[in-house]
Amino acid sequence: MVLTPEEWVRQHCVRYLNEALHYPLSLINVEKQLEVSGLKKRYDVVVFTPEGKIRILVECKAPSVAITQETFDQIARYNLSLQADLLMVTNGLAHYYCQLDYEHGRYNFLAELPPYA
Repeated sequence: MVLTPEEWVRQHCVRYLNEALHYPLSLINVEKQLEVSGLKKRYDVVVFTPEGKIRILVECKAPSVAITQETFDQIARYNLSLQADLLMVTNGLAHYYCQLDYEHGRYNFLAELPPYA
């Protein structure tokens, strides 16, 4: 595997989720294919609950890539089929977290992700 700038961010994100927030590595899945509107896409990181539901969906960008509305649109499209509880967007320098409220059709930004409980 080539250590691209995006891969560097992805690896650091996995370490953060595991070491700082205590999500078990066995619940963290990296770069798998999914289908969105008939197109094959790949998510960067997904954290599952022990029951197999998706807890966190993460979109990683290279540090040189600014986090824009387009980045949020991308993760929102992926989440249409995944239905995660939480979203994280990061370029290794800036990090954004939000909790989805499916009942009211909105999301709430968070200061940080909750630790594994």
